[in-house]
Amino acid sequence: MASSTRSAGETPAIVWFRDDLRLSDNPALSEAAASGAPLVALYVLDDAAMGEWRPGAASRWWLHHSLSSLASDLFARGVPLVLRRGPADMALFSLLSETKARSVYWNRFYEPWAMRRDGEIKARLRAAGLKAESFNASLLFEPAALRNGQGEPYRVFTPFWRACLAKPAPAAPLPPPARLRGAPAPASERLEDWRLLPTMPDWAGGLREAWAPGESEAKTKLFDFVAKRAAKYNETRDALGEDGVSRLSPHLHFGEVSARQVWQSVESEAGPTGAAYLRQLGWREFSRHLLFANPDLPEKPLDRSFSRFPWRDDNNGLTAWKKGRTGYPLVDAAMRELWRTGYMRNRARLVAASFLVKHLLIHWREGEDWFWDTLVDADLANNAASWQWVAGCGADAAPYFRVFNPVLQGEKFDPGGVYVRRFVPELAKLEAKWIHRPWEAPKAVLEAAGVRLGESYPLPIVDHASARARALAAYAER
Repeated sequence: MASSTRSAGETPAIVWFRDDLRLSDNPALSEAAASGAPLVALYVLDDAAMGEWRPGAASRWWLHHSLSSLASDLFARGVPLVLRRGPADMALFSLLSETKARSVYWNRFYEPWAMRRDGEIKARLRAAGLKAESFNASLLFEPAALRNGQGEPYRVFTPFWRACLAKPAPAAPLPPPARLRGAPAPASERLEDWRLLPTMPDWAGGLREAWAPGESEAKTKLFDFVAKRAAKYNETRDALGEDGVSRLSPHLHFGEVSARQVWQSVESEAGPTGAAYLRQLGWREFSRHLLFANPDLPEKPLDRSFSRFPWRDDNNGLTAWKKGRTGYPLVDAAMRELWRTGYMRNRARLVAASFLVKHLLIHWREGEDWFWDTLVDADLANNAASWQWVAGCGADAAPYFRVFNPVLQGEKFDPGGVYVRRFVPELAKLEAKWIHRPWEAPKAVLEAAGVRLGESYPLPIVDHASARARALAAYAER
């Protein structure tokens, strides 16, 4: 273990952790360690700065365990993690006063509120004669460096991704620092006192079963994915009954693994067959690019004509959707997977989101808010850009006339009903032929499977054909 002692007059450096809760490929940590100064590691919970986009309940559960993992990893290297709550500038300057540190290192956020705040903090630090350095640790490419031929931000994914691929390849990931020295630890708040975990009722049992936050688990998951599934990702990513995806998104969001680490691992192990997965990293970059260029993306449609869209108030429909009681098995399985595990496969997200905004004509922001609260990988840019894409009002958006048929989607991507049986157990004994359309099953088939429509499982809350016609009429009105 590294020593936590320092010689007289030796000033420490502060490493401000944010969405980079790892030791490997952490430029801020590596630069701070290379300075030779003893380190003070800091994490600030600044809910006020995030406003309505403070982490949701599922994200807070993940954050608790991720911070606990990071604290253990740092402590093993001789560096305690200091936890502070409140405005980040106050917490940081208070720690500077306590430790007499003369330098601060951090990795950049790209959310609008964070860029404003961080810019002000950096200016104040430098005006006070302190060293303030920030780095890109979360993205493959800096958002400001990508512009189209007219010098404007991209609004279409394909030319954006083409421009990314034309740039020099992402830098090789950094190893964890060979040596860390910890400064004498100032007072820290207790993680337990932050109450990030649910109390009563404890709804996080499914999250505990499904996930193990932390850098070690992120590395294990990445290794398993590139060894077994990355080369087949294009064929298996939409197969809802198979384990064909990486499940790295929450680890990426909290920075337990970096995009550069994922890029290098997939490219080196899967080669050209890994391109489909790397393209998914491209969509993550594209979402950040959109938010960087459009700070109001989470609140306002990119296509301003949607400001006049005739969204419906339908509390009963919204509740049925949230609870997975719409009567459409694929939609219900997706929403119940979300509630139980804090996660949903991308294909399922598309179908469930389309159902809300097009079958029910409920505002996309209702879905955005629900996903923000229930997803362990809730990401401001991804969440906003994806909901706008499905609603047809965002960048490179789905055509307004594309209304996913949940029955056909289920039969195509869950043909045996494996996914539905897993998350809608009341339909588990129903034959595959009927599992995505139980209302059409003969009475004897339903009785044999123990399904009582309208009792044990709901009838569809809306007819697909009628809902599609209503949606198309609404889109024509805007």
